[in-house]
Amino acid sequence: MQGFPTRAEEISRDWLQSALDTATALDGAQIVSIDVAPIGTGQVGDTVRIALSYDRPAPHAPGSVAAKLPSRDATSRATAAQLRLYLHEVNFYARVAPLIPMRVPRAYCAQIDDTGSNFILLFEDLSPAQVGNQLAPCTLDQARAAIRQMALLHASTEGLAMLDEDWLQPDVAAREWIIQAYPGAQAMFRDRYAGQIEAEYLDICEQLAAHCATWFQFTPATRCIVHGDYRLDNMLFDIRGGEEPMAVVDWQTCGIGGGTSDLGYFLGTGIGGDMRRAHEDELIELYCAEMTRLGVARSRADIWDDYRIGALSGLSTAVFSAAFVERTARGDANFLSMARGACSLARDHDSIGALLRHSEKRAETSPC
Repeated sequence: MQGFPTRAEEISRDWLQSALDTATALDGAQIVSIDVAPIGTGQVGDTVRIALSYDRPAPHAPGSVAAKLPSRDATSRATAAQLRLYLHEVNFYARVAPLIPMRVPRAYCAQIDDTGSNFILLFEDLSPAQVGNQLAPCTLDQARAAIRQMALLHASTEGLAMLDEDWLQPDVAAREWIIQAYPGAQAMFRDRYAGQIEAEYLDICEQLAAHCATWFQFTPATRCIVHGDYRLDNMLFDIRGGEEPMAVVDWQTCGIGGGTSDLGYFLGTGIGGDMRRAHEDELIELYCAEMTRLGVARSRADIWDDYRIGALSGLSTAVFSAAFVERTARGDANFLSMARGACSLARDHDSIGALLRHSEKRAETSPC
């Protein structure tokens, strides 16, 4: 395929026909009309649903597909290119998704240009589904389903040869830029949420900013592919009207990490403090049991320190995103919710202290 659309209005019937034919998704049917409508509330990319009609009955062809495109907001788009977010998501769907048992949408087309700023993803539409809501609590059954899917990702990618590919390696220049920019992002976060976030939580935010170099250089004990933004807004429950329990979307922040970072992120930012405190032990044990069942032995003792340090990933994501992506009313509420949940876990389990002790131990054992 030569070229690809990067705005919803550029998606044509002819381009869709070619893309879906290449993916062998149409079973010979010809598209006669399309209807494009926006979906979702993403701030780093724009997502649309495309309803399709055909020249004849086509029971095996999709009635609709979803497409994800670059954000129209210049700041969000520049941030995504700087952090290689679009590259990560395109490569996830093109290269990782076919190898893992975790439920994600099937990708029909995954293309990106050399600048990393323009891309398109075309994938299966999983509606009707219940879209997770960061600003509302999930059920315990939904939290359990999310933990089980998480374990499928981590267990199936631990030790995968792909972990050594260039696109998954940390971008040292981008990391240094984040470290330099993070204190300023925290200042913006503090000003924006003054009077809305508890003083003890704001203190944890300030501590993380003071130790941001230590945090962004933290290396967990395990190594697998992680989602990196594992929270309710990126989950679909009861997909296709309940045919399947859930699927996970939005893979822009996928990368190499410890599975415990996704676990700490989700329990901190994803399910609310009340549910987390009431069911934290059960959900951690479920994660360990699922990993062990899948052939990667884990115990609570094995993961505890990395888990509570990993909770800081939800906080740093909230602070940094508040400063560097398009600002919206829902975004403001979302980042506040994420920060409060992550700070709650960090305060309960001394995540900052665990991070600093981990750094000290590494320094003591370093050959240099």
